[in-house]
Amino acid sequence: MADERDRRGVLYPARLPQFERILPPPELKALVGWFWLVHWDIDAGRTSRQQLLPFPLMNLVVQEEGVTVSGPASAASHRDLSGNGWAVAALLRPAAADVLELSPAELVDREVEFNAPDLLEAVTCILGKGAGPAGNHESAAALGAWFTRTCPVPESQGLVANEFIDYVAATRSAVSVEQAAATLGLGVRSLQRLSLRYLGLPPLAVIRRYRLQEAAARVRENSSTSIAQIAAELRYADQAHLASDFRRILGFSPSSYREQNVPER
Repeated sequence: MADERDRRGVLYPARLPQFERILPPPELKALVGWFWLVHWDIDAGRTSRQQLLPFPLMNLVVQEEGVTVSGPASAASHRDLSGNGWAVAALLRPAAADVLELSPAELVDREVEFNAPDLLEAVTCILGKGAGPAGNHESAAALGAWFTRTCPVPESQGLVANEFIDYVAATRSAVSVEQAAATLGLGVRSLQRLSLRYLGLPPLAVIRRYRLQEAAARVRENSSTSIAQIAAELRYADQAHLASDFRRILGFSPSSYREQNVPER
């Protein structure tokens, strides 16, 4: 189940601008993990770099300049914020791919325009007048109303893809494709096809993303727990394998990440 307090995708939570997550209404939980809303006001001449290890999912994003779909990311990413602005977005569940006629595999590491002028107008009417964070819940409701009005019921295969992502997100011991496939009652090849169709990434990449997200959160938040212990708890073969994943995906070691991290406010 989605948890709006889940900060696994954010590498430096203390550097976030004004940020809020809001869970969708029950009727949209097959399509939306949560709505996320951000506002920023950066001093002139300065830039705030937001470094992320994104969830292996797509996002539908509304900003003043338009509506876009951000595809799944194959590695860590960043976004530089300057001036002032806002964004209202939905973290899309796998089943939303068919409903919104999107191909996640074609959108990996890409952001493309999405034609939804009525959605842009509805959100801009709320936040474009300077409502700021006080308009977050109204904006999320407008985005939710657009989904309700626009989207048909997702197909059964999309719901199975939702089950896969829920299992991986919630199960610390999920480390292999064979294990996930057996849990879902699928063959390995069936799970591979399902993951590529609805998430755009191989199932092993999805599993490793969630484990690395959790590892980063533990390294950041549990300074008294050794990195070797974190590796063991998350079923890495050993500390060296965890360190290798950190360097390959994030570009630094677990120990250097722990040293540079700023505690959450």
